[in-house]
Amino acid sequence: MRPFRIEIPQADLDDLHRRLAATRWPADLPGVGWARGVPLEYLKELTDYWRTRFDWRAAEARLNAHPQFVTEIDGTDVHFLHVRSPEESATPLLMTHGWPGSVAEFLDVIGPLTDPRAHGGDPADAFHLVVPSIPGFGFSGPTREPGWDIMRIARAWAELMSRLGYSRYIPQGGDFGALITLTLAGLDAAHVPAAHVNFLVTPPPDDPRALSTLDQPDLAKLGRLARFLADESGYMKLQSTRPQTVGYGLTDSPVGQLAWIVEKFKEWTDSAKVPEDAVDRDHLLTNVSIYWFTATAGSSAQLYYEVGDVLPTAARPPSPPPPLPTPLGVAVFPKDMSQPVRRFADRMFPNIVHWREYDRGGHFAAMEQPELFVGDIREFARQLPR
Repeated sequence: MRPFRIEIPQADLDDLHRRLAATRWPADLPGVGWARGVPLEYLKELTDYWRTRFDWRAAEARLNAHPQFVTEIDGTDVHFLHVRSPEESATPLLMTHGWPGSVAEFLDVIGPLTDPRAHGGDPADAFHLVVPSIPGFGFSGPTREPGWDIMRIARAWAELMSRLGYSRYIPQGGDFGALITLTLAGLDAAHVPAAHVNFLVTPPPDDPRALSTLDQPDLAKLGRLARFLADESGYMKLQSTRPQTVGYGLTDSPVGQLAWIVEKFKEWTDSAKVPEDAVDRDHLLTNVSIYWFTATAGSSAQLYYEVGDVLPTAARPPSPPPPLPTPLGVAVFPKDMSQPVRRFADRMFPNIVHWREYDRGGHFAAMEQPELFVGDIREFARQLPR
């Protein structure tokens, strides 16, 4: 394992600023808002902020405040943060991001999770954190060969935790991180006493009579998933079929990369008018900048291609995961694009021991509602035998 520091060359920063200043803008239709994509006026203002006021060096220093490493697993480099708690009896917690996320998603929760004593909490709730970048994403990218699907990533995570000397750990994740977490819990059950997710897709059973028993809140949850599949999943179709083609434009144009990501922060968060209603602007741009500086827009999209045959569509509901041998905790945030239905979840995972539905927050829970996110993980872990 090699110690790692993020040190983006000044020439790359200068190149970014030149590209932003030279952006060739498309026309915009008046009065359509976000209905057809990111509005021109909003994106121009955000681009100007990225170029003239966003401080990447401050973001870089914030990331580098935590110990980082790179190790080769199964032929690819895996970058990860490894932040040990001052409490020696802390529980190891492996947290995995998704798309279009990164390790930066967790910056606001690292301190409270690893050192609750210093943040007004109970030291018994402490965790040792391992926060990897998915192969092909950020500083774990790009991958060198095809085949990096969910199962292969889960195997790599099991190997990573073994190399770090953790014989017992809890995996946690959202988005792709949730799929990796659930797969890892089954794959490495001997070392995983439980798993926690803040993203879960619960397709209805084939029997249509099951829908007739749902109340209005549950029907609304299915409606949210249907709206995502019908209107918000175009990116998924593109990235699961032609990730290489998508990658050219996103790797060459920082404004293209910005728009591709910021649209999801608008649609999937608890925002009213703009993404910054839910997520701090500098935090959002830190995440976008990681994709830009590492040129991993295309390589991160490859994961969609690898799992394309199981991704849900408007005509094909998501495939249920295999049975999970370990206890599961689920945190549900109301503005996420997937709103799980508890009775369907119980059929898929009969060992759910923790389920909380919150009144605010969305897909990027650790960024949007860090206190709720931390509290939910703590509450879940307290139920588990030490």
